[in-house]
Amino acid sequence: MTLKEKVAKLPESPGVYFFKDAKGVTLYIGKARDLRARVSTYFHESYGDERLKSMVAQAADVDVLQTPSEVDALLLEARLVKDTQPKYNIKLRDDKTFTMLAITRFDDFPKVWVGRETDDVNAEMYGPFTSATDLREAVKVLQRIFKFATCRIEMRDEDEKRRFFRPCLLYAIHRCTAPCAMKVTKDDYAADVESFKSFLRGDREKLLGSLKARMKEAAKRQEYERAAELRDQVKAIDALAKHALELDFVEGDITPMDPSDGLEELAKVLGLPKAPRVIEGVDIAHLQGAEAVGSLVAFVDGVPFKSGYRRFRVKIAEGGDDYASIHEVVRRRFTRLKDEEQLMPEVLLVDGGPGQLRAAAEAMAASGAASLLLSLAKQEEILYRWNPLGSSAVRADSLGMGGSAQPLRLDKSSAALRLMMYVRDEAHRFAQHYHHVLRRKALME
Repeated sequence: MTLKEKVAKLPESPGVYFFKDAKGVTLYIGKARDLRARVSTYFHESYGDERLKSMVAQAADVDVLQTPSEVDALLLEARLVKDTQPKYNIKLRDDKTFTMLAITRFDDFPKVWVGRETDDVNAEMYGPFTSATDLREAVKVLQRIFKFATCRIEMRDEDEKRRFFRPCLLYAIHRCTAPCAMKVTKDDYAADVESFKSFLRGDREKLLGSLKARMKEAAKRQEYERAAELRDQVKAIDALAKHALELDFVEGDITPMDPSDGLEELAKVLGLPKAPRVIEGVDIAHLQGAEAVGSLVAFVDGVPFKSGYRRFRVKIAEGGDDYASIHEVVRRRFTRLKDEEQLMPEVLLVDGGPGQLRAAAEAMAASGAASLLLSLAKQEEILYRWNPLGSSAVRADSLGMGGSAQPLRLDKSSAALRLMMYVRDEAHRFAQHYHHVLRRKALME
């Protein structure tokens, strides 16, 4: 059997692959979501630089190890590269040093950082990893399971002032247990970090057994909230193995650009000191005034966050009145956020022009909120910013008392405009979906 024939029979599953020479010496180790598809690319004439082509020319065999998920493949690749140090893994790295995963040790609550092996930090280091991008994506997935902190805040267990600290967005979206604000005990946080370390070492079955045992013990002590957290960790690890744990991605949608590019450009356009992390979008749907509904979608770091999506049945506004419907949905949304002391989005985007923007501004003022307000009109794709009365910004398209709408005419290729179009279109899709659900229900009744 030739090498190409063997590659054609590789499994279509996540795992790690090994290129070996005629003597069985490992030349290169890599990881893949689909082993067959990934290894096949090495045999395309146009693939890779001269060093990669030289490695493939020397390869006489390829072996694979299947893993439960792509995240497991990434971690296994790092362990194997560290242990065997294949020739071409060293040659092909794209920087002076490899990327490492650091678990800090300078305070009572370890943080998880992505850095370089040359970084001067008091931490336990894991790696090396050949791709910093892949590692950062894996950390996002694993943080949803183990809820470790990734910030730079130094935390001491005896510091009682932490109880007055307001936790960041990651706590609100259930990706961190917020030791900074005393939302978790030192012992429970340490246990979660140890579970994370066990996963990094590849001790999946041992970890699952330990989590289940700790869950039962917590239930016996009537610590039901902690037992539920451990149960959720077990379910999340199982889901990861079944490829069911995804980042916050909405089925059928494709992010049209690098979200970070859109956020950075949006910050410049709006004159913000830093890129906004949470953007929400609102849209209204109805059929000739009937079954009016509102949708709210949430984007975190430029990516759809499904857990933050909300649906509203318009109750007060008369059918077909978009302005009143937007006013009702925005008022209800921000009143609830304020009453429950939840984090406000930095930016709210409304589907429409200056009229819809004014309705949202009046509703936000009535609820006592102060997020930055934008609207995006269809067809013309003109982005409007609401300038409250007294703002030093240029006034345009005056809407009377309370403020004005300032048009921000961005080029159609602008990453900021494309990101806003994505938020607007996703809010529209979600509103239409809910509206169709209600229409079908009404017809059946």
